Amino acid sequence: MAKVTWNPGAILAPLPAALVSCGSLDKPNVLTIAWTGIICSKPPRTYISVRPERFSHNIIKESGEFVINLPPQSLAREVDTCGVKSGRDTDKFSLCKLTAEPAQKVSAPTIAQCPISIECKVFDVRELGSHNMFMADIVAVNVDPAYLDKDGRLMIEKCNLLSYAHGTYFASGERLGTFGYSVRKKPISKKRPTKKTQKAK
Repeated sequence: MAKVTWNPGAILAPLPAALVSCGSLDKPNVLTIAWTGIICSKPPRTYISVRPERFSHNIIKESGEFVINLPPQSLAREVDTCGVKSGRDTDKFSLCKLTAEPAQKVSAPTIAQCPISIECKVFDVRELGSHNMFMADIVAVNVDPAYLDKDGRLMIEKCNLLSYAHGTYFASGERLGTFGYSVRKKPISKKRPTKKTQKAK
């Protein structure tokens, strides 16, 4: 059966349901962002797209800094609240009982309840239509040590990160395979000869 063709739309999904913190440790603000991703790996660069009318827009534009915090599924309600409330008249950190912690390389705070916090410094802003894109260098990544294995590697599947698709929040976390697993050669197993194979010889 042929696919049904729709008009152009923001249909790409799933996406991270990120809590983007900005401002300062003594005056923090946070907003929910789904329009984010990686734009370059070397150097590591990311972006967030924010509507100009959002309270956080000018804070980020003036400071040139923000933190992308990746929340667990347990914060779904708080993530939604930070998306519908405005920092103009609401202290969303207090309302959602989120803890602002100092970042390592930017003035914007990180969020203690999020297992991963990505510190960013803006290098360009593009006015694209409904949203402005803040393109930024990733200057530090903070990870909760509870999600590191004995060798210091991130067990991201244990973080139970929240995702977003077409106005709906989803749980994620099931590990299906690592990059390249579909073409990776399986190791040759060295089986001990059984009594049957010994007799056949």
